[in-house]
Amino acid sequence: MPQTDSNKITRYDYDAIVIGTGPGGEGAAMKLAKHNKTVAVIERYNRVGGGCTHWGTIPSKALRQSVSQLIQYNSNPLFTDAEQPKHLTFPDILSHAQSVIDKQVRLRSGFYNRNRVTTFHGQAEFVDEHSVKVCFEDGSCEVISAENIIVATGSRPYHPPEVDFSHPRVYDSDSILSLTHDPRHIIIYGAGVIGSEYASIFRGLDVKVDLINTRDRLLAFLDDEMSESLSYHLWNNGVVIRHGEQIEKVETTDSSVIVHLQSGKKMKADCLLFANGRTGNTAELNLDAAGLTADGRGQVSVNEVYQTKVDSIYAVGDVIGYPSLASAAYDQGRLAAGAIINKGKTSRLIADIPTGIYTIPEISSVGKTESELTEAKIPYEVGRAQFKHLARAQISNSLVGSLKILFHRETKEILGIHCFGENAAEIIHIGQAIMQQENGGNNIEYFVETTFNYPTMAEAFRVAALNGLNRLF
Repeated sequence: MPQTDSNKITRYDYDAIVIGTGPGGEGAAMKLAKHNKTVAVIERYNRVGGGCTHWGTIPSKALRQSVSQLIQYNSNPLFTDAEQPKHLTFPDILSHAQSVIDKQVRLRSGFYNRNRVTTFHGQAEFVDEHSVKVCFEDGSCEVISAENIIVATGSRPYHPPEVDFSHPRVYDSDSILSLTHDPRHIIIYGAGVIGSEYASIFRGLDVKVDLINTRDRLLAFLDDEMSESLSYHLWNNGVVIRHGEQIEKVETTDSSVIVHLQSGKKMKADCLLFANGRTGNTAELNLDAAGLTADGRGQVSVNEVYQTKVDSIYAVGDVIGYPSLASAAYDQGRLAAGAIINKGKTSRLIADIPTGIYTIPEISSVGKTESELTEAKIPYEVGRAQFKHLARAQISNSLVGSLKILFHRETKEILGIHCFGENAAEIIHIGQAIMQQENGGNNIEYFVETTFNYPTMAEAFRVAALNGLNRLF
């Protein structure tokens, strides 16, 4: 608890307490520690890294990488055996994901140790706006205090009451990593980023996939062409997509699940992956004691410097909602720490945050979509490059995909970049770097006037730029 001495100066145990060790918590803790602040982090599990490392970004991308390599191997004429294609099961590829998780945990544990950040492993709950109680596995508890507290507890999969998640054939995006059997058919409910990524993973393992989308198209926040490209590619690879459907109930047996939809349809499969929505991890924090409340999705409201309505408490990452990206959460943590260090003054997140969606193939976007530009009545033009025309794509046999650049017809300022294909999340950063240039530096002609290595995938920017500029008159 904070102590007040005879001069009425409050003494705290730490300058800051960070609750959660995912990207947001890590970004905040490292920034504070580098500025000589005393920092404690509280992690409810035995190992640091948060949901990003253990159940979310890292394992799903490691699984995706294994499946992508399997697909490349089986499609390469140098290795293909028409009678005996290579086959892997989901449990097979989990071992690679676990090795990556272990490496990430060791790396991140080292960050906290080297920067003298005190780590508590236990459940945190607020005592007041400056104090947190930490309860450990052995039942003991300890109260620690700080001038500022940063909530970075992340989110968890949403569990509707009508679905029995305790059944061994029903999974969410966390528990799917404990799948030990080799399903031949899976139903995925929810076609957001997580659902679409796992649809790609399981279909790449030759598992029959039914993907149930509650909306009228996949990933509606994407540029229309990118969404349509993903839909076509999943369909072409055998994924059955059902749009505009809502779940009514789930029947379970020892070896299967039967999903009943509100439209009257029924589907049977070996297992169900429910991937429709997430909830902020705030239910066990006792927010009321600190004068805070969460909304119906477990999220906390913050201002432009990630400060809650309680001046001493900040919140970052999934627990505050959009954009719910690991990359953004890390920067939010750093910015919140900067606001604490600089007494409320800090920089801002960049306006155009890139998104990376690790389906097979990948999708990545930055900036505006065509629909947004059309609605805003901005005169834009489009430049496109098809991967199948690039020498590097032909060499690597990565022919599926394209790059699209949207730019202002008059100023030639780049307004948006959208990429579908292998390594899209890497390729996009070349364009992002140019978009961030000021004083006229953001100009599509950069890609024409710059010499790129050849052959590379980066050449797609030059091809797309020439294609777009040729449309001007």
